[in-house]
Amino acid sequence: MWRLLAPTLVVFASLAATQTVTDRTGWTVSVDSFQHGNEDARVLDGNTGTFWHTQFTPTNAALPHSITIDMKKTVNVNGLRYLPRQDGTKNGNIGQHTIEISLDGMTFTKVASGTYLDDSSLKSTPFTTTPARYVRLSAQTEAGGRGPWTSAAEINILSSATYTEPATTGGIWGSTIDFPIVPAAAAVLPTSGKVLMWSSYKPLDFGGGSGSGTTYTAIYDPVTGTVSQRIVTNTQHDMFCPGISLDATGRPFVTGGNDAAELSIYDFAASNWVAGPNMQIARGYQSSATLSNGNIFTIGGSWSGGSGNKNGEVWKAATNTWSLLPGCPVGPMLTADAKGVYRADNHGWLFGWKSGSVFQAGPSKAMNWYTATGTGAQKPAGMRGTDPDAMNGNAIMYDAVNGKILTVGGAPNYQDNDATKNARIITIGTPGTAVSVATVASMAYARAFHNSVVMPDGKVLVVGGEAYPVPFSDNTAVLTPELYNPASSSFMSVNPMSVARTYHSWALLMPDATVIAGGGGLCGGCDTNHPNAQIYTPAYLFNADGSKASRPVINTISATSVAPGATITVSTNVAVTSFSLVRYGSGTHSVNTDQRRIPLTPTATSGTTYTLQLPNDSGIVLPGAWMVFVMNAQGVPSVAKTITVKPA
Repeated sequence: MWRLLAPTLVVFASLAATQTVTDRTGWTVSVDSFQHGNEDARVLDGNTGTFWHTQFTPTNAALPHSITIDMKKTVNVNGLRYLPRQDGTKNGNIGQHTIEISLDGMTFTKVASGTYLDDSSLKSTPFTTTPARYVRLSAQTEAGGRGPWTSAAEINILSSATYTEPATTGGIWGSTIDFPIVPAAAAVLPTSGKVLMWSSYKPLDFGGGSGSGTTYTAIYDPVTGTVSQRIVTNTQHDMFCPGISLDATGRPFVTGGNDAAELSIYDFAASNWVAGPNMQIARGYQSSATLSNGNIFTIGGSWSGGSGNKNGEVWKAATNTWSLLPGCPVGPMLTADAKGVYRADNHGWLFGWKSGSVFQAGPSKAMNWYTATGTGAQKPAGMRGTDPDAMNGNAIMYDAVNGKILTVGGAPNYQDNDATKNARIITIGTPGTAVSVATVASMAYARAFHNSVVMPDGKVLVVGGEAYPVPFSDNTAVLTPELYNPASSSFMSVNPMSVARTYHSWALLMPDATVIAGGGGLCGGCDTNHPNAQIYTPAYLFNADGSKASRPVINTISATSVAPGATITVSTNVAVTSFSLVRYGSGTHSVNTDQRRIPLTPTATSGTTYTLQLPNDSGIVLPGAWMVFVMNAQGVPSVAKTITVKPA
């Protein structure tokens, strides 16, 4: 059923100046079903008061439903905007969906999928620029489960005047994943590889949530491509702006935020959130770190729960209780932020280390050692070279065996100042002793509000951020990620993203050695809400000719629950040459204190069976869930197997 439509042309105000709403003159549309009076042509008539609806009389047409637009010529498409019906009724709102494109109308390629929020707001799905003539939106579910219907008031296609095919040598950004929330925080679940995400007491906004006791959450399943959603009220905790750590069993452990004293733990075995004991000090924007003994340390957090004196405390796994640490004052780690302590104690760069210690690498230019046993202790660790305070920068332990930490970017103040391109390598050893700091080549782009991910091969991917950090703004967003190579101490720019990832974004390593980057915004009706994510496939998963590389496979692993110093045996389908452990990660507000990497060297080899010994110090190989990767001579990594390291 093809119908001729009236023209419209609107400029789409977004960070990408090349992304516009395409002129619809002469377009035609085809659907699988329509109700008389609600024909398919309504989606392109420029009238938000009309809408297409699938057939509901005399009988309902069954899901799934689809609508295909023929633009009559090839266009460099990079997004779709879907406006649900605007008559006050939700029937037919699209939930789970896919967006596909085609040059010939016969062979279609998926560019986006996911689940839309069940409301009347405009849904915008950006994706990587690709030439196409046809665009198909398919609905697998009705957002509210009210019936087998699909409806739409308007559909517009976003496009660019230019197109350059991305080379696989810079990695490839995959199809967009739409969420029914703006995910300001996320964690990868070790039992399934699914991504757990949450926003606040509203799906698209955070303001006014204190005391609500509600959090909107979603889970993305990379195997099925589906996105499920849940509103969490049983823990009485609005988990926006929290501290996050993955505990000794791999469970997401979420403290404070909008409801500033609470603790919520995600029990992935039961697929449910459970409440833990309240902290002694109410906090928001604090950081936390899992310790070598399986306890969890937290410090800072004056964004909520009052300002100042947010000294350290520790959650003790054995008793499930919090204890204050009077010997761990927050004062030594404060930045000189223009907004005072409200911002100065935020987002600490914390690393659980040997003998129950914590190394604080930033964002203050002064570094510190904390002891999280007994009543606590603090000792200066020196200055981070000539670096200024680096709020909303990143610190990544890319080689835990040798105590190597990369720090990148950040800004002297939380907002309204220039970020830096700075990069430093910190080397730590015995707790309480001096650390060394080396300056390495700077990044190509100044960044704050960015995220960094350690890869199986030890390189570090730096994603997103802003050159001039302003919350809820994409005005100076950096779309080009950079890859740090420790071997050459240099950065390489890789293929750009199609979505800005700035304030309230995150990026995490997946068990298949790809990186998922998502979120940004959470500001209600603002233009910078990004309820979506994209997956980056690094260059190491491609051959030189652009085809997909053949990956080694871990056939068996001798143990999945081990202690520090344990020996494991790994068998593979082909010969491999390098091995690593990468701890599962969590992310919010540019903080990921969970991830770290351990390179491993075989102690014995027999054919394609390799014996590996873990470090014998639980401060290096922290308790919790780890991904085991093997890599072949070409550097191609396997899909990971998961092991859990027990506290010593």
